Amino acid sequence: MIRHLIYDFGAVLVDWDPRRLYVPYFGDEARADWFLTEICPYEWNAQVDAGRSPKEVTEERVALFPEWEKEIRLYFDRWIDMMGDGIPGMEALVRDYKARGYGAWGLTNWSWETFPLIRDRYPVFGLLDGFVVSGKEKTVKPGPRIYRILLERYGLRAEECIFIDDNPKNTAGAEAVGIRGLVFQDAAQLRRDLDRILSE
Repeated sequence: MIRHLIYDFGAVLVDWDPRRLYVPYFGDEARADWFLTEICPYEWNAQVDAGRSPKEVTEERVALFPEWEKEIRLYFDRWIDMMGDGIPGMEALVRDYKARGYGAWGLTNWSWETFPLIRDRYPVFGLLDGFVVSGKEKTVKPGPRIYRILLERYGLRAEECIFIDDNPKNTAGAEAVGIRGLVFQDAAQLRRDLDRILSE
């Protein structure tokens, strides 16, 4: 029996996108995309999600690409400009299922240095009964350890949980430790999926 819903943060509860900073900066979508693929790719940002400091990874990147120093330093100096609104419909969804008696939890790959900057900006985070942030734990999805940290810290049983993430690799990681995974598309689809599963 499902008792708990676990939500990813980025692209599920809130909108984070580095293009929001760099497209206006470069004034050119293609140039911004090239920069975010070749100079400051997602894999580079993932190092801070795993617990490294933004300052440390920035200095390493500047040393590697000194001709792009200004643009590299923008990444964390103006990180807040990458944030958009809450994902449409998700605050209401979390609130509704919580009112129906389901636990609401968070599990995210996110820097522990940047998450506090936006935690109070989005009311949806205040609806959660608890959460685990990879940057604090120094371990990331889809590795099994971070899912087990959440389960053990809050006394949850894997078979009573559904994990919702936009990345299929992360839902597969959840299923590897016994948590049912749902790949997020949008709030309307998630409601349909949840209502089907919860009525089984």
